[in-house]
Amino acid sequence: MPKGREIIQGAISEGRKVLLEPEAKALIADYGIPVTRVKVAKTEEEAVQFAREIGLPVVLKIVSPDVLHKSDVGGVKVNLKTEEEVRRAYREIIESVKSKVPNARIVGVLIQEFAPAGVEVIIGLIKDPQFGPTVMFGLGGVFVEVFRDVSFRVAPLTERDAEEMISEIKGRKLLEGYRGMEPVDKKALVDALVKVGQIGVENPEIKEMDLNPVMAYPSGLKVVDARVILG
Repeated sequence: MPKGREIIQGAISEGRKVLLEPEAKALIADYGIPVTRVKVAKTEEEAVQFAREIGLPVVLKIVSPDVLHKSDVGGVKVNLKTEEEVRRAYREIIESVKSKVPNARIVGVLIQEFAPAGVEVIIGLIKDPQFGPTVMFGLGGVFVEVFRDVSFRVAPLTERDAEEMISEIKGRKLLEGYRGMEPVDKKALVDALVKVGQIGVENPEIKEMDLNPVMAYPSGLKVVDARVILG
């Protein structure tokens, strides 16, 4: 059984509707979509050890099936440059989550590679009641929230479908190299969109998936945050 299927079946057998972030990233990595390197630390010492292995700077995030919006409960610390900062962040995250969500089951703290800045995009997947798995694409961050500048296609996607999705958004100039910026790697975006469609078709249990932000670079891309909800 492919790793992605195992992850989904495991969550269902535990009665969970939401994949933990490391599970969501392992699922999409199984399809060849690049993700930030991650490890789950259960102790402060492990956090430091994993930060060393991944390479500073790192990001720390709470891993809990009971915490969906990590930032709201102090469950995220970014751009940690020293081992001392990692130690302090680990302690602060655990304390904050325990005080704000006292009954939360804490699996550990995610130690994540810090992705350099790129053009932020969002790639989503929703299970439409009429059309089935449908892929969404747009600029990430405030663009998707404020301007609703997104395009949709029903899965499975061809490369041409994905190219059209990218060209349809109003903010495409940011992807094509705006004011001296290098254009992003369109081929990598097309590949990711096609693969997200494939994930939707091959895993009917997925109700919703959000890859946001995805950092798009002149060469390649990297998924920084991933959320998968099962139906």
